[in-house]
Amino acid sequence: MEKHLFLGDEAVAQAAIDAGLSGVYAYPGTPSTEITEFIQGSAVAKERGIHCRWSTNEKTAMEAALGMSYAGKRALCCMKHVGLNVAADCFMNAAMSGVNGGMIIITADDPSMHSSQNEQDNRMYGNFAMIPMLEPASQQEAYDMVYDGFELSEKLGYPVLVRITTRMAHSRAGVVRREQKVENKMHTPEDGRQRFILLPALARKRFKTLIAAQDTFTASSEASPYNAYFDGPNKELGIITTGIAFNYLSENYPDGFEHPVLKISQYPLPRKMVEKIVRECKEILVLEEGYPVVEEQLKGFLGIGIQVHGRLDGTLQRDGELTPDAVGKALGKRIESYYATPEVVEQRPPALCQGCGHRDMYEALNEVLAGYKGAKVFGDIGCYTLGALPPFRAIDTCIDMGASITMAKGASDAGVYPAVSVIGDSTFTHSGMTGLLDCVNENTNITIVISDNETTAMTGGQDSAGTGRIESICAGIGVDPAHIRVMVPLKKNYDEMKAIIREEIEYKGVSVLIPRRECIQTLTRKKKASRK
Repeated sequence: MEKHLFLGDEAVAQAAIDAGLSGVYAYPGTPSTEITEFIQGSAVAKERGIHCRWSTNEKTAMEAALGMSYAGKRALCCMKHVGLNVAADCFMNAAMSGVNGGMIIITADDPSMHSSQNEQDNRMYGNFAMIPMLEPASQQEAYDMVYDGFELSEKLGYPVLVRITTRMAHSRAGVVRREQKVENKMHTPEDGRQRFILLPALARKRFKTLIAAQDTFTASSEASPYNAYFDGPNKELGIITTGIAFNYLSENYPDGFEHPVLKISQYPLPRKMVEKIVRECKEILVLEEGYPVVEEQLKGFLGIGIQVHGRLDGTLQRDGELTPDAVGKALGKRIESYYATPEVVEQRPPALCQGCGHRDMYEALNEVLAGYKGAKVFGDIGCYTLGALPPFRAIDTCIDMGASITMAKGASDAGVYPAVSVIGDSTFTHSGMTGLLDCVNENTNITIVISDNETTAMTGGQDSAGTGRIESICAGIGVDPAHIRVMVPLKKNYDEMKAIIREEIEYKGVSVLIPRRECIQTLTRKKKASRK
């Protein structure tokens, strides 16, 4: 059978297409971006007219995917782990309403924070919403879980959360594809008003239905081919492992497992299988990538005195990714590390590209603000966050998408002057617009810099929802057009930029500065493409 060399992200995307996908909804975010990009580049997706345009943010993506599901079609919603925070309102309530067409939500978690502000484990969200979850241990499992997951979602009547991690998303392996299915025909639910109108009286009934469904979810997990029990001769220790951590365990036992092993890749926990390994073994070691989700649940429902080891008791580190070495040490093996960074390798922090417009913006901003005692600059999520590093050291905060404007507003309310926000064009339309409305409503004394490189640059140059619309959006929200100032961040315009920044800082109200120059990377790619 033909194998395809797929990234984990690509396996997810191909599986969705093969399973009869009608639409993918997502906002770019590493390590999930390549899922949507793969579908955008698929000839089959183009031929079928599968929806694959980027959404403005994860909340709009989740709601649109649920709308497609309501119409009976199969929908995929993808995001990095922190994106689920943005989408949480719809996510939690979609667990109450359930779905019509199959709906899969991909969360690409980032343990060790390779490109993120935290390393939250979104299995916590799955448990919070009480919906079924899948966690692949290989690219083939990622493909199979998504392919079968749509049918599982339709059978159970609920969305299914599929959790991958950075190593799974961005590593390659051979994947065997399956038969390509046709798309569902459109059909809306006959009981739609009872399910999808979450007025309190109806929502209370739906919550009881969700609780009653838990036994069905557990039975499905018990029967799942993705949960497997491997016997071993040494019953002193039993090992429970999940997702990609199963690979790290397997690398330590190339000739077969010494201890009984329970591999969990579908949730809720398969209780009977857990009880079996607990009965047979004296102690339990839990290996899972991320938070001690299974470890905590295990201690919660067993109600017996067996000793459980893992991240909570220090057997494994509490933060960061697992490695084969870390797992080997937890097993008591003598490990000579192959994964440590050699001392001769110098760690190089990322930097803004040479020729980037953000550089010229920060140089001008820094020079102007040097003349103001107590000035604070509130940053946001994007390439421009690198302005926190040398040589600029230009921002004082960076918390989450859109927080630059609202934090600057709060600081201004507290008396900070000048309070400056720096946000990118894509982040502004993602979650900055509502903060700007708060500022307009109170005429906050704030200077907002929307550094516009006309793309979503940090994740590879995807389309930005606000391209060509930033000024009109700001004016529509209520910013005085006289204080919406567009600049071209180039050295030849340096003095003009400084003068405009200084003028708007002196203005006692809401100012929006828009330094606009196309991302140097996307411009370079366009030039190369035009020469072909």
